[in-house]
Amino acid sequence: MARRVSLPRADDLFRPTAPGAAEAGKSVRAVPDSAHGDEESTDPATGPRRPSGRVRHDEKMTVYVTSDELLDIEHTRLSLRRAHGLAVDRGRLVREAISLILADFEEHGDNSALVQRLTEQ
Repeated sequence: MARRVSLPRADDLFRPTAPGAAEAGKSVRAVPDSAHGDEESTDPATGPRRPSGRVRHDEKMTVYVTSDELLDIEHTRLSLRRAHGLAVDRGRLVREAISLILADFEEHGDNSALVQRLTEQ
């Protein structure tokens, strides 16, 4: 008869590792990678809109794309890596694109590329 193996509990696996994180009740966030210039700034008064970059993201959004759109994203990701040496994942690529289109909308309003593309449909 086989013996049952004792596995660690979820509390043991997902425990806070930073001092003071348990008392604050907040998750520990990574600092943006300054080597890539990823500064989180969504306030127009403090500067241009920037994507969140390499930080822990607490929110999730599911977006459905066609197979052609996914292939285009992958092709772009691989082209960035090949031509510019930028190893980015699909999530970061999408966050960059969202940041660009939102900054354009904030700056140009009704004349932005977003409004023009959405009114074409």
